[in-house]
Amino acid sequence: MPQAMYAVTISCPVDAVFAFVADGEKGPQWHPGITDITRVSGDAVGARYAQGVSGPLGRRIAADYEITVFLPNRRLEFQTIAGPARPHGRYDFEAVAGGTRLTFSLDAQLRGVRKLLIASAVQKTMDAEVRTLDLLKRVLEIWPPGGSSSIRSG
Repeated sequence: MPQAMYAVTISCPVDAVFAFVADGEKGPQWHPGITDITRVSGDAVGARYAQGVSGPLGRRIAADYEITVFLPNRRLEFQTIAGPARPHGRYDFEAVAGGTRLTFSLDAQLRGVRKLLIASAVQKTMDAEVRTLDLLKRVLEIWPPGGSSSIRSG
């Protein structure tokens, strides 16, 4: 089973980090693989997003997802409901001295022919996905560009 995990410490309060990550439509600001995203229904648990990601040769791949766990300032989980791999994702938020410790985990259950044909490609993609936290950290620590923000602490 392909799986990946990565963590960063962001110099912003946990409530601000959670709010930013929980708003799926902000994804393109810190996730370069997202080509388009729209919340199509719901809030919190049950919210669904129609999302496109960049695939091979720049082709759009559907990667729609649904929020399955929504614990403000602590945990956010989602299940991908469209696309070839359909990983489960989890963000864990922890208030720490100086900001927020954010951990992003992904796992994908592949069966049958898919397991044989795409497991290594899925693993490589998931390893890159969790590392998008580095860009999220940069975005949040300078947000908004050139000015002060309620996201920044202090």
